[in-house]
Amino acid sequence: MTTWSRDSWRNKTALQQPRYGDAAALSTVEQSLAAMPPLVFAAEARALHSQLAEVAEGRAFLLQCGDCAESFGDFSANNIRDTFKVLMQMAIVLTYAGRLPVVKVGRMAGQFAKPRS
Repeated sequence: MTTWSRDSWRNKTALQQPRYGDAAALSTVEQSLAAMPPLVFAAEARALHSQLAEVAEGRAFLLQCGDCAESFGDFSANNIRDTFKVLMQMAIVLTYAGRLPVVKVGRMAGQFAKPRS
C-alpha cells in the first residue's frame, strides 16, 4: 500500500489526461492552485464518512444529485443555487416520507474536472 502524500498522485498512471506542452506554465498554475483554500475540509470528509456508514447500515438515506454535463456557458451562481434548492426540497420530502435522515451529496461544476470534456 502506498502512503498518501500531496504528490503521490504523480506516481499513478493517469488516463484521459491532456498533454501540457509548457511545463513552466503548468508549474505556475499548480503553485497557484496549491495556495488556494480547500474546497472541502478534512472535518467535512470525516463527517461524510460517518454519515455514509449510517446509510450503509440502513439508518439514513443517500440523496446524490448534480449535473455531470453542464456546459461551460451555463455555469453560474444562479444555476448552483437552483440545483441546491432542488436538492434541499427533495431531502425534505425524503426525510418526511422515509422517516430517516438524508445524507445530501451534490456534484457541481463537474465539467471543470474532466479533462476529456
